[in-house]
Amino acid sequence: MAPKKQVSKRKGPDVGQAPPETKEDFVNELKTLAGQANNDTWSRWAKQQVAVYGKASALVILTAVYANVSVLTLSPVYGQIAANRLHQYVVWTGLFVGWAGNLALRRVLPVKTITILPLIALHIPMFQFYLFALSSVFGVEYGPAITEALTLFPLVVVSASCIADILDEADLSGLPSSIASPAPGLVSYIVFRYSETSFFTQLVEQMGTSIMQTRMALELVLAATYSIMGRSQLLRYAVPSILHAAFYNTHLMTESATTSLNSTLNINGWSLVDRWESNTGYISVLDSYANGYRVMRCDHSLLGGEWTKFGRKIVAEPVYSVFTQLEAIRLVQVPGKVPDNEAHALNIGLGIGTTPSALISHGIDTTIVEIDPVVYKFASKYFGLPSNHTAVIQDVVSWSQLNAETLHEHFDYIVHDVFTGGAEPVSLFTDTFLKGLEHMLKPSGVIVINYAGDFTLPSLSIVVNTIRDIFPSCRIFRENEPPSEDSVRETGRDFDNVMIFCTKTEHDITFRKPLEADYLQSLSRRQFLVPQHEVPLSALSTIDEVGILRANETEKLAKWHDQSALRHWDVMRTVMPITELDVTFSKAAAKSRAANLPSVRSSGPTKLKSGLYSSATWLILPAANAYLAANTDPALLLSSSNTYEGLE
Repeated sequence: MAPKKQVSKRKGPDVGQAPPETKEDFVNELKTLAGQANNDTWSRWAKQQVAVYGKASALVILTAVYANVSVLTLSPVYGQIAANRLHQYVVWTGLFVGWAGNLALRRVLPVKTITILPLIALHIPMFQFYLFALSSVFGVEYGPAITEALTLFPLVVVSASCIADILDEADLSGLPSSIASPAPGLVSYIVFRYSETSFFTQLVEQMGTSIMQTRMALELVLAATYSIMGRSQLLRYAVPSILHAAFYNTHLMTESATTSLNSTLNINGWSLVDRWESNTGYISVLDSYANGYRVMRCDHSLLGGEWTKFGRKIVAEPVYSVFTQLEAIRLVQVPGKVPDNEAHALNIGLGIGTTPSALISHGIDTTIVEIDPVVYKFASKYFGLPSNHTAVIQDVVSWSQLNAETLHEHFDYIVHDVFTGGAEPVSLFTDTFLKGLEHMLKPSGVIVINYAGDFTLPSLSIVVNTIRDIFPSCRIFRENEPPSEDSVRETGRDFDNVMIFCTKTEHDITFRKPLEADYLQSLSRRQFLVPQHEVPLSALSTIDEVGILRANETEKLAKWHDQSALRHWDVMRTVMPITELDVTFSKAAAKSRAANLPSVRSSGPTKLKSGLYSSATWLILPAANAYLAANTDPALLLSSSNTYEGLE
């Protein structure tokens, strides 16, 4: 029942007061009473308008924040670029439908529109939980949009409708009709876009600083806020979704959720060692205890891994050969080269720490710049990163700008390795940033830049051209042997890790023959330390064709991100078909899925029924399979060529 309207009590003449003696007194008293009435009316109007605009603004901001959290929740499954690619279209459509159809929605619903909002918000985490399990069915191109169409879209529609209903009570009679009519919608959208943009940066920066600032927890907090704004008895229908979040949703960053998730992953031969959310994404460490290796993931992508079954001598045996090949920076012959114990190295991007661990083991004074504190923590805790180094947990662009003068010509070696799964930071490949690195490099120094790219896209050529425009002498290598033309035509991609070794002086780059000490008692380094697959410049587009990447022209590279990210997602799903965020915690389904995984000791790579490859075979070439069967030399371990080319 609506509260009764309170009639303001105006002060009238006292009963015992004498009536006005003159006409003038009578007029003055009437004016006083009229003024009191006007003041009371204006006060009520002002309070009403403040309430209208305050409630509408709160709902606009709340919807904008939820839209941000929604896209952040998708990124661990689909990656940041794929999650963002169609996100705005879902939001814009929802805003339009909700704003234009608020009257129709009000007539159709048997309850107030705003009371529906908490129900939708509280059910979204449960819907996402099951929709993520279908990510391989939906695919990376439209999977994020399908997921948000079934979760975020209804929330935005109803939110926009509620905002329109609230602003119907706004008094714009003082404005011309040509302005008053579009003003509420236009201003609401401006506030929405501003809130969406500003809060996104804050959410990313604060992600993972507490359990309440993780993706799923934020969704639940926002749902609780919706519940406060739309209180009603309908909230009892949200009890199943609340119970699901508390006891069944393994996406929550709680110890009990991790334990529950592991009970399913163990059936597939995996164990989740640790996980947390951070400013670059969802970071997790997983063990394949059946096959004897450990990997670190950021969202859907792999940051690196090492074999655990062979133990650790000086350094671990890496599962990716590219990280051992980056260590060949020490083998580049340059005039005036200093011994390792006098050298200084800068490593940009940590991953699991394969390359910096080797540099430190060689006695090189190493500075590591890593933007993600969780990546650094996990590399130290679970991958044996040595402690005797300088760690900088900061954005390398701002760090390099602040230290440009003090670190002028300071480093003998610079390792630039920042790939994050199809979403490499564009700013770290501009001519401005690379000139900053050139400024820090000694005249006799060497830099190596790892760029995971697709030879069929212009982005790789743009990056290489930019590097060669800054550094006069370069040699380019790819991690694996180039695929055949038929293979490229069939798959539509030629994706590989590309290493560009450069110096500041104009002379031919050559590698000295490795000594026994260079291998650090590692058999995989003995096999892969020296890069073998050189890329001729003829395989890339020229500067005249694609240009270079300047700081004010980053869209030149960014526009190819979508395609590269989508292809990389397909590659990663070939690499690791089982991912912890896809698991719906159905043990029966997990057993069925595990039954389809080929043994690591099989005679050759085996396809799954889903068309994806075993999580074991991404690491193991036929030669490595033969090694595992015979328990022979781990030097046969892996280049990750099958990761990028596919296995038939």
